[in-house]
Amino acid sequence: MSRGGSGGHTRVKTARGRTASSTRWLARQLNDPYVKRAHAEGFRSRAAYKLIELDDKYGFLKGAKRVIDLGIAPGGWSQVVRRKCPAAAIVGIDLLPVDPIDGVTIAQMDFMDDAAPEWLKETLGGPADLVLSDMAANTVGHQQTDHLRTMALVEAGAYFAVQVLKPGGAFIAKSLAGGSDNDLVALLKRNFTTVRHAKPPASRKGSSEWYVVAQGFKGQAE
Repeated sequence: MSRGGSGGHTRVKTARGRTASSTRWLARQLNDPYVKRAHAEGFRSRAAYKLIELDDKYGFLKGAKRVIDLGIAPGGWSQVVRRKCPAAAIVGIDLLPVDPIDGVTIAQMDFMDDAAPEWLKETLGGPADLVLSDMAANTVGHQQTDHLRTMALVEAGAYFAVQVLKPGGAFIAKSLAGGSDNDLVALLKRNFTTVRHAKPPASRKGSSEWYVVAQGFKGQAE
C-alpha cells in the first residue's frame, strides 16, 4: 500500500490475488476515522462507537446492572458496557468464537438454538436492564432473502427481550431499512413506552442498517 494526497489518505495498491472489491474494502477500512479511533482506544471494532453515540443520545446504559449482548462478536459493544458500567453483569452469545473479555461471560452458540435463551437467563442470574442485539444472518447473496433472515433474527431478539427485561428496561437492536420492519416496530410499541429509529454518525451512510431504541419496558402481562 502507499500514502498519497495531502490529507494523509492511504491508497491501497492492487495485489495479486486480491479482488477489486476487497481492495476497495481495505482502502475504506484504512481511511475510516472510526477504525483508527477504535485501534487507538482499544475497542475491537468501529461498531463500539455506534453504541456510544446511541447511548450519548438516549442514555440507556445509565444504571444498567444486568446486560445481555446478542451477536457479541467481536466484542466491541460489551467493551463499551464494561467501561461505562464496570459493575454490571454482562452475558454474550454468538455463532462465532469471541476472545475473552474481562467481566463478560460468553458462549459460542446459535441464539436460535432452543437451549440458548435459557442459558442466557440462567447465566445472567436475574431480570435484564438492557438487551443489546447486533445480530445479522449470514448472507446468501440474495438481497431480499438476506433481509428477511436478518429481520427474523432481530424479531426473535425482541421477543426474547420481552421475556427477560425488568420493567423500565431497554432493547437496542441493529435493524435493516425495509417493509419487514413494521412487525418489529408493532411488537416493540406494544411493550415499550418509547420506540425510536436512529442512525448514529458511526453507521456508514451507504449502509441500510439503522437502530431501534426501545425504552421503558412495560413489564410482562399477567
